[in-house]
Parts: sequence; structure tokens; C-alpha cells
Amino acid sequence: MLALWGEAVRSVEERIRPTHRDQWLRPISCVGFEGSQIRLHAPNRYQKEWFEDHYLPAILSNLESRTQATYSVLFEVGEEETTKVAPREVVPAAKPAEISAPATKSKGLDTRYEFDNFVVGKANQFAHAAARMVAKVPASKYNPLFIFGGVGLGKTHLLHAVGHEIHRQHPGWTITVVTCEQFVTSFIGSMLNQRRQSGQPSSVNLMEEFRRRYREAPDVLLVDDIQFLAGKDSSQDEFFHTFNALHHAHKQIVLTCDKLPAELHGLEERLRSRFTWGLIAEIGHPDLETRVAILKRKAELEDIDLPDDVALTVATRFRSNVRELEGALVHLSARASLLGCSITKEVAEEILETIASPGPTGLTVETIQREVASYFEVKLHDLNGPKRHRAVAHPRLIAMYLSRQLTQMSYPEIGSRFGGKDHSTVISAFRKIERKLAEDPELRSVISALTTRLCQR
Repeated sequence: MLALWGEAVRSVEERIRPTHRDQWLRPISCVGFEGSQIRLHAPNRYQKEWFEDHYLPAILSNLESRTQATYSVLFEVGEEETTKVAPREVVPAAKPAEISAPATKSKGLDTRYEFDNFVVGKANQFAHAAARMVAKVPASKYNPLFIFGGVGLGKTHLLHAVGHEIHRQHPGWTITVVTCEQFVTSFIGSMLNQRRQSGQPSSVNLMEEFRRRYREAPDVLLVDDIQFLAGKDSSQDEFFHTFNALHHAHKQIVLTCDKLPAELHGLEERLRSRFTWGLIAEIGHPDLETRVAILKRKAELEDIDLPDDVALTVATRFRSNVRELEGALVHLSARASLLGCSITKEVAEEILETIASPGPTGLTVETIQREVASYFEVKLHDLNGPKRHRAVAHPRLIAMYLSRQLTQMSYPEIGSRFGGKDHSTVISAFRKIERKLAEDPELRSVISALTTRLCQR
């Protein structure tokens, strides 16, 4: 039976990324079979939950098709032991004004950014799970944790959330959080001031202080926007030695970046290599359902009364990133407050017209029609023709809705591209899909998938 289990696992391995396979699939081992029960072992509950959600159903399906039997699964979860060196209290030497020491052991952590208020969706699920695992067992297996993704997608949120969680579990640890720009600026300032004071017998060695601050004091180093190092040779050399010192002392390092290490031009190969030593996790663009959830969560935190249909309207208009979404909500709330009115869908649409970003550059109705026809496996000429049966009519409504959402074309212009249909037909299609989106999760998933495909063209 163990051989059959191994074959079922290999059938899944072929379909997943090597990094996901090594981090989430292979650590799960089959302990044995007891009748129809399979006993599995996971190093910790995060790997167990990820395996259950993403791989176990496919593996069981393959196994059951081979044996014509049904199985249940019992998990044994053993927490990973860390090899972390016990943290020590560092008594800093007197520091000059240019290099001020942290006032607390978690100075710089933003109180807004915790795991509890991070909204998890398909695009950030892996990065969230990875950050949770690192926060639970720092400096064990995943060091460094390298989180990458576009602007405003939640990298900084996860970085600070890791710091908060580690600080809760280990209040005596020193957690240093810094942007890469701050690291570089501090390094250059220390180096220049050291040169100015050279030869003065009573002067403090500023470079020694800088290195003590980043190489010795931290138990955890969190660096935001590491791409800022690119092209800065002296700073790269300093960070290389800082990284080595912390890594060799079993100190956790978490980095965020807007690109993969291999895509960072102007960065030394030795640093790119070290950034891949641990775990690399990507944050993608949130889908429609996640954007709605983010808005509702933000509204709850800010005590804003945000109806569901308004949240859906805002989430449909703003697709790029979380920061843009939250900015739209703040703008909407402020304008409604100044106007002395409630935030209704009609008010939202009127206000959002002044701040909503245009659709993707170069996207046309014809492109949308081809994508929708391909998605639903219908003929393009049927989509633009008079046929009314559901297999064609439903995709046509969706294509009209997306044409209005993703292009700057008017209702009459869109109608003309659907076989010369009247503008009232397009308006009716748009409103029908918009109403259904509020109550039909399957339709929201379809719209989200199509929007993602079109925006990535």
C-alpha cells in the first residue's frame, strides 16, 4: 500500500511547481495503513493544512481509482524543533545622534499590520501561510523568507505581521524592521561621519556601531523593498556580510521585493543566491471576491457603513492593488461625510467617476469577445449574433458587462460591436450581471477569472 501511496503522490508532483513540491508536499510522510485509514505525518499544522487544502483530495482520488476503495486520513502533527541560538540581551554602547538605538525591542512595527487583519485570498494564500510558519518557528527551515509581488499587494503587511507575532511569542527578542533605503542611508551616513572623525582619539567608531546594530543586536531582521540595493556596490557588500552574520547565528531574516531574485538587475550574484536559500513566496493581484473582503474588513476597522453592493462596485472598478482599493474607500467615505449623505451605490458611482482608473491600455471589445468566447467554448459569430439560448446568451451578457467595465466605450459603441444591438440592450445586460454578482459566488469567480486573463494580456 505504501508503494501505491507513493505513486499517487507522484501523480500530483508532476503538476505543481518545484518550490511548492519541496516546501509543502514532500515533508508530508505516510506512516502506514490501518484498514481503510491512512496515517500521515506533517512537521507542523501549517504544512498539514496546506497539504489538506491543495494536494490531499487529488492524491486520494488517484489512490481510490487504483484500489476501488475509499479511505479516511488521520494526521499526526509534530512541531519542528528549531536550532536557534538562545537570544542574548545586547547592551549598546553610547550612540551618536545620527544612529539612534531602538527605544523598544520591536520599534518600527506598524500596529495596523497584523495577521488578524490580513485578508487571505487565492493570490496571497501561499505567502500568508509561509509568513505564519516563519513567525511560529523562526530561524528554522525557511530562512530567509523572501516575499515578492507588485506594489500595494500586502508585502509590507506580512513583513510587519511576522514581526508582531514573533514579538508576542518571544518578547525578549530584538526585532529590527527597516526599509532597504533606510539601511543604505544609515550605512552611508555612518561611513562618511566615520571618515570625518578619523584621527580624533575620543571619537566613537560609527561603523562598529552600525554593524553592531544590524549584525549583532537583532534576533529578527525584517527588510522592506530589498530591490533598493540594486546598483549600490558598497551597500551590497555591507548587506552581504550582515546577511551572513545573522544567518550563521541562526537569526531569522525576512525580505520583501517587487521582483524575483533572478530578475533583480544590478544585484551581485552572491546576494541573489543567498536570497533563494530559504523560501520564496509570491503575492499576486487579488481576485474580485478577495477585493470585496478587503474592503469590508477595512470598512469594519474604520467604522464605515459600507453596503455590500457598494463594496462590489468599488472592487469591480479598482483591480490593481490593495492600496488603491483602500484609498478609494477613504475617498468615498470622506466625500460622503462632507456631502452629508449615506454611502449608497448611486452616490458611490458618481464619486468614483472622478477617481476610478481607466481600463487596461489597448484592451478592446473585440479582445474581450474573443476571450469570453474561448472561455465558454462558443463561436465568436454566435456571441455577436441573434441566438438567444442560454449557452450563448449568458456569455454575451458577460462580454457586454466586461466591455463596459474594462474599456472606455459608451453603451451605444459597445452595442454596435455586438451585431448592432441597441444601447438599451447593453445597459440591461450590464445591470443584470451586476445584480447577480452580489448573490452568485460562481458568477463572481467567472468574472474575476476573465478579468485577470484580460488584464494580463
